Amino acid sequence: MTGTPVQPTEVAFFSECYRPISNGVVASIDGLRAGLVAAGIGVTIVAPHFPHERDGDEAIVRLPSLPLPTSTGYRLCVPYLSSAVRARVRRASVVHVHSPFVTGWLGANIARRFGIPLVFTYHTRIDEYAHYAPIEPRIARRAMTMVTRAFADRADAVIVPTVAMHERLRAIGVRVPIAVVPSSIDVARFTNGRRSASARALLGARDDARIVLAVSRIAKEKHLELAIDALACTRNVRLAIVGDGPERAAIEARAAALGIRERVHFTGALEPEALPDLYASSDAFVFPSPTETQGLVLAEALAAGLPIVAVDTPVNREVLGGFGRLVPPVPEAVAAALSAAVAAPPDAATARYAAERFGRARQTAAVLDLYKSVSLCRTFGTLVRDYAPGSESYR
Repeated sequence: MTGTPVQPTEVAFFSECYRPISNGVVASIDGLRAGLVAAGIGVTIVAPHFPHERDGDEAIVRLPSLPLPTSTGYRLCVPYLSSAVRARVRRASVVHVHSPFVTGWLGANIARRFGIPLVFTYHTRIDEYAHYAPIEPRIARRAMTMVTRAFADRADAVIVPTVAMHERLRAIGVRVPIAVVPSSIDVARFTNGRRSASARALLGARDDARIVLAVSRIAKEKHLELAIDALACTRNVRLAIVGDGPERAAIEARAAALGIRERVHFTGALEPEALPDLYASSDAFVFPSPTETQGLVLAEALAAGLPIVAVDTPVNREVLGGFGRLVPPVPEAVAAALSAAVAAPPDAATARYAAERFGRARQTAAVLDLYKSVSLCRTFGTLVRDYAPGSESYR
């Protein structure tokens, strides 16, 4: 196949998960959007409407939505686009979907109907969220794995943030090309955070107490109970949890039962602008989750130079790149690592590593290369999955 790849001019993002929700998926989408816009690419975002939410941004298109029957901040999308919005999406050079659910299928169907290249970013291991389904977890896990495989194979190419997720998708039978492109952060923003008394007060610091920071949604899949149990095995260490979620009451009760409630401070959900100074004002970072596809907060902690303690998983090992302390998911092991981490000085080498691996320019260049490849294959009337070099050429 010969030809010159054409730079895309317009990209349409479709996502079930977007602002006002604040999590790693939303941060990843906004980070990629910022990089593309800086490169001169127009980005339209199609996402659910949330009551009382006003964007003030013409690039964001909201789908009608309904509340879900469960207690959650997410919405059930109605897959309807007005004729004007549909015409706008049809002008896209690439449709890039960020969810395998209703919004993602809407984007996929539009891409197929109008012959637009389709890219899917695998942000979330939805099989690890089976406990939210109103059916037996093993059945839900199998069903979610099937949904992932079927949806991924509709795309011309899939983006994953880690090699571990590349291997995961291949293991469940995904056949299309897979590109490994880490999600980006604004490295300079987290490197330039400032330690301050006011930020430490927000984290619940008292005097010279050592503060361990966790930035996480408080939910079962995040395994924050491991951090609580580990804290009970330490002395003179406090834990600050930035975030909120359905398991907050259970985590608070667990801390109280272990007699350490006064050493655990919950800030609730905070604006992203507050985070750099909170990282800089902490003494260590703990990451007990084994279910991530990347763990964007690990990249943020690296950029901030914080000593990190994380459970030892292929994803966490890959993201940390030799930095941090990787431990088994055992409270005593986590506690010993935290005691060592809070006594360690910040490491400027981690910020340099974060800039090299998670910088926005790197992600933007890699994604644009993939967009050009899928567009070229479409130009020549073939799917990118049929392109001779195969999936490994995108790694």
